[in-house]
Amino acid sequence: MRKNILVFGFNRISVEALQRMDGDALDITVVDHDKERLQLAAEHGFHTVCIDYRNDDDLKSLGIGSQVDTLFCFFQEDSENVFLTLSARALDPDVKIIAIVEEGESGEKLVAAGANKIIDTYQICGRKIFELVKKPEITQIIDQTVFGRHDLHIAEVCIPEHSKLEDTYSSHLGLNQRFNLVLIGIVDKELGDDLFFTTGERDHLLNAGDILVILGTSREIRAFKNDVAKNLVEN
Repeated sequence: MRKNILVFGFNRISVEALQRMDGDALDITVVDHDKERLQLAAEHGFHTVCIDYRNDDDLKSLGIGSQVDTLFCFFQEDSENVFLTLSARALDPDVKIIAIVEEGESGEKLVAAGANKIIDTYQICGRKIFELVKKPEITQIIDQTVFGRHDLHIAEVCIPEHSKLEDTYSSHLGLNQRFNLVLIGIVDKELGDDLFFTTGERDHLLNAGDILVILGTSREIRAFKNDVAKNLVEN
């Protein structure tokens, strides 16, 4: 059965995420209250609907509360995403709501409003957002952790030059034991900008410039970043 996906807001983040959604397997609708943005979305080939997201009847007309499986709140203003999340959650206690946040303090408001997952746009680029949602093994991780705890974030940590992590293997990081973090994947800069998921794949030799994509709380992410920054090989 095809899943019904609503993407509110058409901008750089949503474009990059939409381009990685499987249009053959999903019913995807781009929703906005700005006709100019929707015209751009239509020119990109997306099905669009113009509504007032502040009107519950308009939201119901899209299938929220009856047919929608997942809702992406990708408006550029945090206040709009908070209002939309609050309204959608009131209409459907079971719909999965994924929202972006521009200002860190707005994350708590989105959680209180009922968002299942918060994505900090400063921590991970939109190119990878849907990759993390569509992969079956990553979906399992998200279901087990993110939807159980609302204070989790996804972040990128670049391995600096002269780091003690150079020439070690990803299996030796011990992120879960040392920092209570989950390693989602690695961007090997020697191979390009693609994200290699670690679940079920071979061990990865780490080099300077590689990017670790991790899942955890803000405090644990900061602790790991500080650890990486301090543990440099003395020249």
